[in-house]
Amino acid sequence: MAHLHETQLSSELLYDGKIIRVERDIVQLEDGSEATREVVRHPGGVCVLALTDQEEALIVRQFRYPYREVTVEIPAGKLEYGEDPETCGKRELLEECGCTADSFTYLGKLYPTPAYNTEIIRFYLATGLHFGQQALDEQEFLDVERIPFEELLDAVLRDEIPDAKTQTAILKYAAMRAKK
Repeated sequence: MAHLHETQLSSELLYDGKIIRVERDIVQLEDGSEATREVVRHPGGVCVLALTDQEEALIVRQFRYPYREVTVEIPAGKLEYGEDPETCGKRELLEECGCTADSFTYLGKLYPTPAYNTEIIRFYLATGLHFGQQALDEQEFLDVERIPFEELLDAVLRDEIPDAKTQTAILKYAAMRAKK
């Protein structure tokens, strides 16, 4: 067996829900021994750092049940299996913030929890914003705000925004600007 490789021997479906699927796999390790892996299968998501011409970022505040608190996040959403990530990002920006963008630039991807979850989050930068009507999904409640980018960056550095995708997008964009 190859170095740093595991071979799936069997898989058992433990849960098949609306958003995630949970499986328990038995794998063979490179030394020939076997181990159990619990895997959360997730279709992935997209997030959008949307900036106005005045360098204000669009953020959403929404209640996140697992943490029992309101979070500050950039617009984001779950991919449908097989959906194009850019298409998803544009849809989510329109639904959550009511806007479209002249420029939609791919910024990279993130594995939020690679030890047990297949989720991949793709990042986009949206500029040249045009505002219209918000079109939230059924049972979706959120507030949209415009926050100066530098203020948002300071909030991340002060540990006031714990959301991983939001932190990553803000820090990545700040680093990109600094290299120009």
